[in-house]
This record gives sequence, structure tokens and C-alpha cells, in this order.
Amino acid sequence: MSKTPYVVDTVLGSCVSVAIYDTVLGFGGINHFMLPEWNGDGLPGNKYGETAISHLIQKMLNMGSNRGNLIAKVFGGSELNDSNGIFQIGTRNTSIAFDILKREKIPVLSRSVGGNLSRKVIFYSDTGDVLIRMIKPVKLTQASFSKPKT
Repeated sequence: MSKTPYVVDTVLGSCVSVAIYDTVLGFGGINHFMLPEWNGDGLPGNKYGETAISHLIQKMLNMGSNRGNLIAKVFGGSELNDSNGIFQIGTRNTSIAFDILKREKIPVLSRSVGGNLSRKVIFYSDTGDVLIRMIKPVKLTQASFSKPKT
């Protein structure tokens, strides 16, 4: 992350992205995490919401942000490929995002979460603007390889 303007795009299904923007300094960052909480195996990397969000906030504070100037936007958390509703990864991902932001007293100004469609998210770090496009599922067909005819 830097204060240099950049555009970040990502595609989210059950994953969640939290975008945080400093309204005074005019820069922001975004993450993309797959699971809500670290299960204790391996390293607590940024694929877990609890570490990814805290890491993003800390980076912004290290770059001079004042916590009171931060705002957030939350995206993703669809329930895809969980027909029984057992795992609810998307729901759990969005819940942890909102819980952490509430605990950190960072207001959520915008959200597009849940449902059963994927999202393409484009984040502009210098303005905090986000564009979202819902992605309808497509039917996949299997392609097989065969020996070329000689």
C-alpha cells in the first residue's frame, strides 16, 4: 500500500473485501480474504478476515492516518456452492468484517454483501470510490483432450 493513486480490482464470491479510506489524507487500501478466522494452523496470514482487516487498519495508521478519519466499505460474502447452507462462509466472512469495523469504530458507509452472485469490485485508492458489477453464473462445460488425428 502507498499514498500513490492506484486501481485495484478483484472478483469475490464467498470471499470479502474491505476497503478503508482516509477522508482527510485522501488515500485508501483494500484487502481480499477467504475465511473469517485463523484456525491456528500455519501462519495467520491475510487470507483470514481477522488478520487482513487488522493489518489494513494498522498499515493506514502507520502511514499517518487518524482512526477518526477512516471510513469503510464492505463487499462480497455470497453463498456459492453451499447448497446445504452448512458452511455459510460468505455470511461468516461478512459478519467478522462488520464486527471488527464496529469494534475499531470505523463506520461502514457502503456495502454490497450476501446473495448468490459473485461480484467484480474495482477500488480507486485516491478517491475511495468503488465500482461493482454483479456476475451471473455461467454454465461450465467440460473440455477433454484427445489425441490428434494423424
